[in-house]
Amino acid sequence: MSHIAKLILFILGVFILDINADTPETDTPEKRVTFYTSYGYQLDKHWHIPLRAWISEDMGLTRSLSLKGARKAIQHKAEIEELSDSQKERFKFRAEDFFRDSESNEIISIQFDNDPAKLVYKMVDSEGNLETDRNGNIEGVVVISKKKATELLKHQNSKNGWLSFRVVSESQFGNGKIRLVSANGLSIISDIDDTIKVTEIPSGTKIVLQNTFFKPFKSAPNMLKMYQGFSDETTFHYVSGGPWQLYTGLTDFMFENGVGFPIGSLHMKNVRTNLTESESYLDLIKLVEGGATVDQKLTQISLIFSHFPQREFILIGDSGEHDPEIFSTIKKRFPKQVKEIRIRDIINDAKLNPSRLKGMLVIPAERGKNL
Repeated sequence: MSHIAKLILFILGVFILDINADTPETDTPEKRVTFYTSYGYQLDKHWHIPLRAWISEDMGLTRSLSLKGARKAIQHKAEIEELSDSQKERFKFRAEDFFRDSESNEIISIQFDNDPAKLVYKMVDSEGNLETDRNGNIEGVVVISKKKATELLKHQNSKNGWLSFRVVSESQFGNGKIRLVSANGLSIISDIDDTIKVTEIPSGTKIVLQNTFFKPFKSAPNMLKMYQGFSDETTFHYVSGGPWQLYTGLTDFMFENGVGFPIGSLHMKNVRTNLTESESYLDLIKLVEGGATVDQKLTQISLIFSHFPQREFILIGDSGEHDPEIFSTIKKRFPKQVKEIRIRDIINDAKLNPSRLKGMLVIPAERGKNL
């Protein structure tokens, strides 16, 4: 079982203790809708936009206490004797989404900014359901015509195909971004942990916990320079084995208040936290068995390739877990589209296990390389 899997299980284990004990608030708080940055692709003279959204409410008293309990337990596992105030705040910001109250049976409607017609689009999943599931999630595809897309891009003064939108509801708030990606061009598919962000997964659970929850995030040496060296027309898709609950902290570091990696779509692991739902236990079992991340990444990357059969791709990952094997499989599936595979070699496989990285461009872990 990977160290990332262990830390997720640990958080959920603390959370399970109080899952049914939360006390309802007397005043209903506003419901936050988190839209995960996505993209649009062309099909049948329309733009198809895959969207994932999660709706939640602020933590009540018991959930807040559970978060503090998790902090103390993870602090102990991370072997940190005493936390500073800034470390406590950092933990709260990064771990809070494991404990927020997910809202099921909610309908989410969106409206694109500066739309003259003020059209409203309801999110609908693949089975035609309008409501969020028991974990507050809904995944669906919003379809707009090419003519409408052109109009929206003009009215938003968009650069490189980016469009912004917001939720339309008196009781909900939230906004998101998507990028309309042309059929031709160059795309980057990138891992996150130990590829662009220092997590040190091979160093063990203690170090992973420290870097994930208590220390300021750091970009991997020279990787930012490499990513910023691609043209503005290049599109980015970040595919991570981390759970969606870490999305807020990661995107704050990568895009918003952080170091300035190119904005792109996010694709992460689905870990359900509603322990009254049997499928949540299946998620935990998959984590223990260790195969979920490989299957997840292969599925998510293959879907991106299928949406853009004419684009070229560069795949960028690290040698710490399964990226070389995953990318090799992708290259066999889509040989004409994979332009290059780049691996940040954090465990010295170029010397110790060179056959694993055969045919891949190796990036030395410490100094990186401006490519």
